[in-house]
Amino acid sequence: MDTPLIAQHAFDIGPLAITWPVVTTWGVMAGLTAVSLILRGRLALRPGRVQAVVELIVTSLDSEIQATIPGDPGRFRVLIGTLLIFVLCANWSSLIPGVEPPTAHLETDAALALIVFVAGLYWGIREQGLGGWLRSFAQPSWVMIPLNLVEQITRHFSLMVRLFGNVMSGVFVISIVLSLAGLLVPIPLMALDMLTGAVQAYIFATLALVFIGSAVSGHDAPHEAPASPSQSAAVKEPPHD
Repeated sequence: MDTPLIAQHAFDIGPLAITWPVVTTWGVMAGLTAVSLILRGRLALRPGRVQAVVELIVTSLDSEIQATIPGDPGRFRVLIGTLLIFVLCANWSSLIPGVEPPTAHLETDAALALIVFVAGLYWGIREQGLGGWLRSFAQPSWVMIPLNLVEQITRHFSLMVRLFGNVMSGVFVISIVLSLAGLLVPIPLMALDMLTGAVQAYIFATLALVFIGSAVSGHDAPHEAPASPSQSAAVKEPPHD
């Protein structure tokens, strides 16, 4: 029986058992890779409609990254953009008859949360140094070290559970309505499921960005607000005699 905790077996590769969520994940990855190669081969100085849409998405993504983590957004564009697009396509794979989204299974969501966790470790140590990253756990006081350590685990666990619960519940409701009411009645629910899948993909990517930004700047370290024009003028203006 195919459940959120026990995935249905598809085939074996030697001693390794491959489940259907893994097969769907490979299909999503292959499809995204093929589309990326096609789009890259059609890049032009005068963009067409498709390239203009892609550039708009990249610009919007860069704006979101800069609003969270100051500096060059290109450092995190690939990771956050890939997470956003993959989760979106994985959620929407449920629209294909007979296909269950891999994000409706805990192992896929756990792998995605683990990627965010490892990325936070990498960027935190790279930007602050090992010593600075370890000292960030003692902010604002050394008493907070155990809580900050637990927070690193619980926040990524909640990231996994949030995505799993929302996607799985949508698939579960649609499957029940489909079995009771027929083929055409669940169409409005499928449209709602598309919206939910897009929202969940955006939330997952945004939370991943926030968690990585927290690791880069230190745990809950606030960024200094830029000075207002009047304050800048007051600083630059020499005192009058």
